[in-house]
Amino acid sequence: MRLVFAGTPAVAVPALHELARGPHQIAAVITREDAELGRKRILTPSPVASAAQDLRLATIKANRLDASVTERVADLSPDLGVIVAYGGLVREPLLSLPRHGWINLHFSLLPRWRGAAPVQRAVIAGDAVTGASVFQLVPELDAGAVFAEATRAIGPAETSGEVLDALAGVGARLLATTVDAIAAGTAHASPQAGSPTLAPKLTIDDARIDLSGDAGHAFDRIRGVTPEPGAFVMLGDQRFKILEASPAPEEAGLAPGRLALRDKRILVGTGTHALELITVQPAGRRPMPAADWWRGVTDAAEVVLS
Repeated sequence: MRLVFAGTPAVAVPALHELARGPHQIAAVITREDAELGRKRILTPSPVASAAQDLRLATIKANRLDASVTERVADLSPDLGVIVAYGGLVREPLLSLPRHGWINLHFSLLPRWRGAAPVQRAVIAGDAVTGASVFQLVPELDAGAVFAEATRAIGPAETSGEVLDALAGVGARLLATTVDAIAAGTAHASPQAGSPTLAPKLTIDDARIDLSGDAGHAFDRIRGVTPEPGAFVMLGDQRFKILEASPAPEEAGLAPGRLALRDKRILVGTGTHALELITVQPAGRRPMPAADWWRGVTDAAEVVLS
């Protein structure tokens, strides 16, 4: 078949590579426009754009799938559209333009966690299991019938970034198998069953850690917002990033936000038991071991994180 592939971040690159190795022709890759990144605001192509260039595939850069993009895709006469974390909605008439419509690789077990941040929301919620789903794209958000899915456990200490990296490979193979089945006429999609939950895009407010509540919930949120947008608490009027932490259920009695050095570990209190701070980043400084930061703070035991 002739495919059009739409995707933007690094998590979509394994799927593009998997399809490029297969028997189908990728007529074009759609990705978002180059963005200014880093402190120097250097104009940088998306990970998918860089992968498409390496594969010598025609690329359409657009932040919206508008009439202009639709016209360019129509000229390609695609049999199937494939989308993986592109970052924009596919609407009519583009939605119905390919002969087989569009399929979407989504990183959850639908209908749980429909939306832009399914893995992050699953980790924040403390889910023990997640997965990947390939479904038929329809106008409603992530509501189409599912062709295939794969299940994966979420490790008790895994971050959303680690889970996404693993699902990118699992999902790429699932996607390629589904594309082959559609080409062969053997694909079957089943309607989603159960009540949906939503996974809206994370904001900076989602990344603030509440130390006054349950330590397990705080740890799950730290994992869920790592690496992006990045967990933080407040130290005075500045953000204090928590890049890596670990539960310390044996350590109790430390008031929420209070710090202590115990057995060479830097602990912070919550509403239940303590968390161990492993890697932190104070405002305006580089990431560092929490113990190094502690040694440089005057009266660290008097510091309160909030």
